[in-house]
Amino acid sequence: MTASRPLSIGLVQINNSFSGQNYLPYSVGCLESYIRQNAAEPARYRFLPSIYKRVPIGQAVEALLEAEVVGISLYVWNAKISLEIARRLKAKNPNVVIVVGGPHVPDRGEPFVRAHPFIDLAIHGEGEIPFLQFLENVRSRDWSKVSSASFVDASGIYHRNSQAARMRSLAQAPSPFLSGTFKPLIEANPNEVWIGLWETNRGCPFQCTFCDWGSATATKVNQFEIDRLLAEVQWFADNKIEYVFCCDANFGILPRDVDIATKVAATKKATGYPHALSVQNTKNATERAYATQKILSDAGLNKGVALSMQSIDETTLKNIKRDNISLDTYLELQRRFSRDSVETYSDLILGLPGETYASFADGVARLIETGQHNRIQFNNLSILPNAEMGDPAYIEKYKMETVESESINIHGSREALEDDVPEIQQLVVSTYSMQRADWRRARRFGWTAAFFYFDKIMQMPIMVAHHLTGINHRRLFEALMDVDGAKYPELKKIQDFFEESAASMQQGGPEYTYAADWLGVYWPMDEYAFIRLVAEAKIDTVYAEAKAIMTSLLANELSPDGRKTLEESFDLNRQLVCQPSLKGTMEIKTSHDILGFCTAVRNGTPADLNPKPTTVRVDRGARTFSTFNDWCREVVWWGNKKGAYLYTGKAVEKEIAGHY
Repeated sequence: MTASRPLSIGLVQINNSFSGQNYLPYSVGCLESYIRQNAAEPARYRFLPSIYKRVPIGQAVEALLEAEVVGISLYVWNAKISLEIARRLKAKNPNVVIVVGGPHVPDRGEPFVRAHPFIDLAIHGEGEIPFLQFLENVRSRDWSKVSSASFVDASGIYHRNSQAARMRSLAQAPSPFLSGTFKPLIEANPNEVWIGLWETNRGCPFQCTFCDWGSATATKVNQFEIDRLLAEVQWFADNKIEYVFCCDANFGILPRDVDIATKVAATKKATGYPHALSVQNTKNATERAYATQKILSDAGLNKGVALSMQSIDETTLKNIKRDNISLDTYLELQRRFSRDSVETYSDLILGLPGETYASFADGVARLIETGQHNRIQFNNLSILPNAEMGDPAYIEKYKMETVESESINIHGSREALEDDVPEIQQLVVSTYSMQRADWRRARRFGWTAAFFYFDKIMQMPIMVAHHLTGINHRRLFEALMDVDGAKYPELKKIQDFFEESAASMQQGGPEYTYAADWLGVYWPMDEYAFIRLVAEAKIDTVYAEAKAIMTSLLANELSPDGRKTLEESFDLNRQLVCQPSLKGTMEIKTSHDILGFCTAVRNGTPADLNPKPTTVRVDRGARTFSTFNDWCREVVWWGNKKGAYLYTGKAVEKEIAGHY
């Protein structure tokens, strides 16, 4: 390297694409911005255009051949392709110096760097300071001066340098947005629709064992300056960034987060941008979590509020170091948002150590009974490299069995790149407390609850049955799971599909099922079953079978009037399910105000089943679809978070609309 010839640097941060949109490469943008501001001689460094999305591996290698140094950001969605790019690049240009960083670089570094000899240096944790130290020592190849680094020297000895202290002030790290770092990339790709990644702070005070957030940035929460953040909000608007994903672990943890949410909402009102801001709620801060999410909801910036319980079992919460996070906070938020007609969805993780089938199923029932009628997202547990859960001693302690499974995005399409490698996750399929058969049953229970209740296919009769008899939701779902195939062949067909899918996952099969004919995307199993039910015109049969099961189950607990009301709730729910080819207006008569009752329950309002004859008018012409695939997209896919699977029903006498 000489003063007349700057060092050429290639940066790689490959992110997933969503609906034709791509993320700005925020992590490597932060590195470039930091070098430009803090290097003793910034002119000594020349940055090539960043590689920011999946392209054929050979194409990426060709783009990096002129680089003397390549920095790569690794995470679960890009580790395999990024490492293969690095391997092939080193084979073509042995003189290139390759450094990797990011959350996927294991804290236990020696096996990693030895397994990937084409990597010269791995950096652990916050990257800006070590990356500058690395560049300053490229000529000498003296990696001893690079903090937070691990490497194998020429004699084969492994080294792990001392960890760099985190930046005392994040003012040291200039904004890649405001500094102009992304300007050349945006100008060079005028047809891209960009998604923004955004930090307002760094750090997480919690130590959940399944998460690598704390290990990546440590427990102290450091803040970016408020003036910078407000200017970045305006930058998003000026550059017409439709979607912004906030990378903070706990948005709402700081009092100023209410002001930040207010600024984003005001900017959207004034400019139309951003369209949406996705944030991760803080824990144990009910008032600010409520305030920030209410502001975002009122501005149309979120599609629903995530309430990430993960589990509500005390033993499990202790095992994953989440027992210091109050469940009461989540349940109170759930009640308040329901009261204010703000949609929420709850996250549960399937397969956490300590969770049993019984505790999992009871937890689902409890969440419903405390007011979650919109959506529970049943996430499968996978192990991240730097999560405490990834420690071999932790895995052994809880007898966690994993399989390698291809990482697939929900509603994602099949990538058809000729030169690519699939990304892999370590999926947990058994623990000491939930062995393989119980894991399959729990997975099937989750899909069953999603299909019948959260996809709204039979939510109304389930609400009515619970109200009239007090029957536990777990019992209701299990009655629909454990069916006699001779009597109920269509319900058995659904359960067989769920069982086969769960068994396939335990052998490394996909988390979602691909449907070439239905948008060519990967569907959650419950949504796939819903689509197939409609496509095969079997929905009436499934309603008849489910009605027979529930009326038989509750025969001794229902009065003749109650039985009639339950049967009417099946009929009403059936007519309200939005389907692709139905048209016109129809009326359904009920002896009780079932629609008003179910609407009140869903909104968190105390309700009773009023014995008042009611006529519900359904205008099917209000939602029409040109093709079956339009229905799949607009109802089953786009309706997922808000559960918008039903037509709007209007009680004629009261003229009160109840929309699901």
